[in-house]
Amino acid sequence: MARELPIERELQIERQLYRAERLASLLTLSYEPMLVWRLLDGPIEFWNTGAALLYGFTQEETVGHSSHELLQTKFPVEFGELITELKKKHSWFGELRHICKDGREVIVDSRMQLLHDGTVLEANRDITEKKQIEAALRDTEDRLRWMASIVEFSDDAIVSKNIDGVITSWNKGAERIFGYTAQDAVGQPITIIIPPDRQDEERTILTRVRRGERIDHFETVRQRKHGSLIVVSLTISPVKNADGKIVGASKIARDITEQKRSQEQIATLAREAEHRSKNMLANVQAMVNLSRADRVDDLKTAIEGRIQALANVHSLFVATRWIGAELSAIARQELAPYSATKDARVRIDGPQVLLEPNAAQAIAIALHELATNAVKYGALSTADGRIDLKWVHEPHGQLNLCWTEAGGPPVKPPTPLGFGRRIIEQMISQLKGKTRFDWHAEGLLCEITLMV
Repeated sequence: MARELPIERELQIERQLYRAERLASLLTLSYEPMLVWRLLDGPIEFWNTGAALLYGFTQEETVGHSSHELLQTKFPVEFGELITELKKKHSWFGELRHICKDGREVIVDSRMQLLHDGTVLEANRDITEKKQIEAALRDTEDRLRWMASIVEFSDDAIVSKNIDGVITSWNKGAERIFGYTAQDAVGQPITIIIPPDRQDEERTILTRVRRGERIDHFETVRQRKHGSLIVVSLTISPVKNADGKIVGASKIARDITEQKRSQEQIATLAREAEHRSKNMLANVQAMVNLSRADRVDDLKTAIEGRIQALANVHSLFVATRWIGAELSAIARQELAPYSATKDARVRIDGPQVLLEPNAAQAIAIALHELATNAVKYGALSTADGRIDLKWVHEPHGQLNLCWTEAGGPPVKPPTPLGFGRRIIEQMISQLKGKTRFDWHAEGLLCEITLMV
């Protein structure tokens, strides 16, 4: 009986050694990186296959070296703080960053256990790919939030619908443009914003979307919640699922109502400007053709004066946006050089009458010619001469304008017919008006009758 205890003890030791060998073999062959190092000086005592596969260093290259120096470990805390926690709790876990033999950085989920003999068991799990995926997911989520914010607060209406034309999303821009809230719109057919006479457009759009076509800058008309119509520019793109199947469409609608209105106004103004320019050039051409003088300098002066008269009345058109010019403003402008003196040689009297551009130009030229003639031969050629300009606007639209000269030298009808008179008569007759000239001994009387 005395020999049984030593034998049993020996067997027990053998069994323990056997289990230890099996455990050591298991740890050595494990693909999970495992290593053993001394707490005080940190040299590696054990380096398994998993560690060799992850870091690229063989066991021969690592044993006896400091793991933290070899792997250039980056700790989440100070190394001294980590050792303190190990001593206190006999365990530590957290993320470490290591540099492999080939220079790659890996991130590991590390767990350390401190044994009573000062040995540290370290088991690491490679989470580099997991971290990269998490970072990529965060980046994707950030981009999605950023894109969602852009979509939500865009000035344009950004809407999605399924392949049957039912609204699935509706941003703030859509609420502002079409008047429906997201709660009103989502789940409703997109036709709620399409006027009855344009319902066929949606069928055509869905057909093209199902074929995978993109529709760019399609200008059309849409209807707001309360019935008003707006002009929009649509861009529509097919939406595919993960399998590449077309399941709906995204639509961006931009309200271009004001833009179209501005374009129409610009086109109208351009046509009006072209018409007015042609009309003005026609008047200039007619004046040039009718102008005559004995000397070139006199002819030049006459033409310049008539063109200046046209320019003066055109400056009045600007104030009314080319509606026309007020008759008293035309008269004051043309006769200003002779009205500025204290003795008031020119008297103007008449109600306010807005003349359309053609009539305004004709009256401006007529007053210019009459004033020029008065300076040369009539009442304004002497110090005591006077001009009396009056007009009456009849209820039925007829304008009766009377130019009367007095106090000048005796006058008589010119022979042959004066060039200024020819210009006045032609311009007034083009407007189906009438002129009458009467040369009294005391001065010229000119009457112009015109429907305005």
